[in-house]
Amino acid sequence: MKTADPELMRAINRFHVLDVVRRYGPISRVEIVQRTELAPATISAITGGLLEENLVLARAVEGVGTAARGRPRVMLELNRGAAFVCGVKLAPHQISIAVTDYKADVVQTLSLPIRVARQAPEVVADILEDGIRRCVGDADLGLDRLGGIGIGLPGFIDGRSGTCVWTPILGAPDVPLAAMVQERLGVRTIVENDVHLVTLAEHWFGQGRDSDTFAVVTVEDSVGLGLFLNGDVHRGAAGMGTEFGHTKMALDGLPCRCGQRGCIEAYVSDHGIVTRARALLGAEAGPIAPEDPRAIGRLRDMARAGRAEIRALFEEAGAILGFAVGNLITLHSPPKVIVAGSAIQARDLMEPALLATIDRIVPVPIRRGTQIILHEWSDDAWARGAASLVLRQLYEAPWNGQGMPR
Repeated sequence: MKTADPELMRAINRFHVLDVVRRYGPISRVEIVQRTELAPATISAITGGLLEENLVLARAVEGVGTAARGRPRVMLELNRGAAFVCGVKLAPHQISIAVTDYKADVVQTLSLPIRVARQAPEVVADILEDGIRRCVGDADLGLDRLGGIGIGLPGFIDGRSGTCVWTPILGAPDVPLAAMVQERLGVRTIVENDVHLVTLAEHWFGQGRDSDTFAVVTVEDSVGLGLFLNGDVHRGAAGMGTEFGHTKMALDGLPCRCGQRGCIEAYVSDHGIVTRARALLGAEAGPIAPEDPRAIGRLRDMARAGRAEIRALFEEAGAILGFAVGNLITLHSPPKVIVAGSAIQARDLMEPALLATIDRIVPVPIRRGTQIILHEWSDDAWARGAASLVLRQLYEAPWNGQGMPR
């Protein structure tokens, strides 16, 4: 039987200690031992190294002494200024940028109202360069202080190569977006499916903070699924994770932007609901169109004001989403399913049908084990999730070969 590589085990233990300090700091070494179940000597060695690297700071708490010696208790916390990262969310109508410190707390944000889908990939990369430079400068930082850049967008995204294989918001396939941005800025860049980023963010500082296994379903211009299994994001054999929005609810259903028919995204997403509403309203639709970021809000207001046919669209979307989520629960039985995104603005219109459908199709013993949480995410929060992905890699150094910025 092979034994674990000692250097790898030390690096893994280091990551877990850093993560515990991030999540629960200021925290004592004794509490770190309790939370990690590592030996006191191991914790002392790891925290000593982190203090020398200036990644962790120690401060004495006056008036709290040990029984034997009466010395102040030493509490450890992350050094927020040890590194900074930049997270970016690409959406059809907006680019959201956030600079965070080493603890993933936002220090500066920037939102650019741009119709990304109308731009060539090279133009998008140029806009990202300008936006990131501006946001970093507004934070009184230089690019040399960035430990990395994380970019999230919907679609089939190969995070390993940084390639956007297909996305509804870029007008070309197989776009090497990570390389394009890294070449312009000289900073290591990661590109990921946006739902993976929000899943990691939910684990870092959201509804999944104390969970090692949960699912996140995002409902915005597209529909996505993030699975956090046994402490990590599930990416599947192809490295692109799951494509929940392109599972089918009818073989010959509505056409989807991906080129197939019957995808739940064609019924449940903002784009799908707005497209269907335009067909119902005809000339009355006016400016309500998929390219208008305010369209879903206008439809929501119409439904609340008594337009039965529009209310029925939201209710049907809720039922179809409930059907899909119910099957997800039956297959995987996650302790939590977090439903998030802009469509949750219409929660009162969708939630009753969503929950009723789940309760109807999921076997009772399995349904009892899953908590369903609905909440709205801001664009800044998505960008913060992108920053979390970069920070996770920095926390994993040195075993991933990624060093800290100078």
